[in-house]
Amino acid sequence: MTDPIDGAALLDEVEAFHRGFNVFPTDAAFVAVALWDAHAHLLDCFDSTPRIAFLSPEPGSGKTRALEIVETLVPQPMTAVNASAAALFRSVSSGNGKPTILFDEIDTVFGPKAGDNEELRGFLNAGHRRTGVTYRCIGDGGQQTVQAFPSYCAVAVAGLGSLPDTILSRSVVIRMRRRARNEKVEPFRARIHEAEGHKLRDRLAEWAEQARGFVMGAWPDMPEGVSDRPADVWEPLLAVADAAGGNWPERARAACVSLVTASKANDKGSLGVRLLTDLRDHVMVGIDRLPTVAILDRLNALDDAPWADLNGKPLDNRRLSRMLAEYMTADNEPITSRNIKAAGSVLKGYYAADLRDAWARYCPPPPESPLPPLPGTENAA
Repeated sequence: MTDPIDGAALLDEVEAFHRGFNVFPTDAAFVAVALWDAHAHLLDCFDSTPRIAFLSPEPGSGKTRALEIVETLVPQPMTAVNASAAALFRSVSSGNGKPTILFDEIDTVFGPKAGDNEELRGFLNAGHRRTGVTYRCIGDGGQQTVQAFPSYCAVAVAGLGSLPDTILSRSVVIRMRRRARNEKVEPFRARIHEAEGHKLRDRLAEWAEQARGFVMGAWPDMPEGVSDRPADVWEPLLAVADAAGGNWPERARAACVSLVTASKANDKGSLGVRLLTDLRDHVMVGIDRLPTVAILDRLNALDDAPWADLNGKPLDNRRLSRMLAEYMTADNEPITSRNIKAAGSVLKGYYAADLRDAWARYCPPPPESPLPPLPGTENAA
C-alpha cells in the first residue's frame, strides 16, 4: 500500500511549476489553474466541469504557454487546434478514458472571423455537464439512426478577445497580458520540463484516487455572494481544495471571490442589460421621469458606452422603444413610453417606476456611492 500523498503540498508544487513558466495577472489565477489541473483527474466525481479560459486582447500574452504547461499536468491531453467536432466527440465517447481538450486559438471558432462552426460550438456548450450529449445521425441512406455521443470532458481554451456568454459564464477566466520587462520566467524546454510536469501529473492521479471518496458528492461551502452559475463553476474547484486541506480551502475561496468579482466587472451583460443599467446609473439618477429625447441625448453622450455607434448609427427612439419593450413592469406589462407633461407641452418619455422591476431583476448591484444627478434634470411638473 502506497503512503498517502499530502494534497496541499502537491498543489503547492503544481502552483510552483506554473509560476516557473507562466505570468498570470494575479495570485488568484495561479490558485485557480492549479485547482483546475487537479480537478481534471477527478472529473467523474462532479456533475459539471468548469472550462478555463486564457484570454487576452493582443497576441504574445502567454496564452499558448499556459496551455502547454496545463498539457503536462492533466490526464490524456488532446490539443484541438483545427480539430473537427466529429473528431472531438468521438474521442470523448470512445470509452478509453476522457481526454482533456486543450483548444488554442479559440477565437477562430467563436470570434468575428469564425466560419461555420456550429457543431463545434454545440459540442463545447453541451460538454460542461455530465449529462451532456451530442446527437448525430449515423449510417448510410435510409438506414440512418440517431445516436447520442457523450460530450462531458474537461476543456481549456486560449484565444484573443472574448467568448460567447454560453461559454464565458461556464468558465474560470484568466485575463492574460503581455509580460512586463521586470517579469521573468524560466524558458520552457519540452525535453526537460515535460518530464517534470508528467511526474506531477502522475502524482496528481495517485492523489486523486485517494481523494475520490472525499470529493464524490461533496457540497463545498460557497463564499458569501457567490451563487447561481458562478457557484456551479467553482464547486468542483472548491471541493478539490477542501480535499487537499492545508491553506488551500482558504486560498481557493479568496481566489473564487476575486475572479468572480473580476468577471462581473468585465461582463457588461447583454445589450439590453447594459441599457437598463446605464439608465439607472447614469441617465435617471434621482429622476422619476424623463422625455425620450433627453434620454437619447444622455445615452449617446456617455463615454465608454456603445449607444453613439450601434453598427454605425446612434441609438434612436425606435430602437430604444423596441429594446425596452423586451422587459416588463411590475404589473407584467411591456415597458413603453408614456406621456410626460413639461412646460405646457406633452412629450413621450419613460418613468422610473416602470423600470424599477427590471432594474431589480436584471442589473448588477448599483454603485456603492451613487452618482449625483445630472445638472438640469429637475423633475418636470
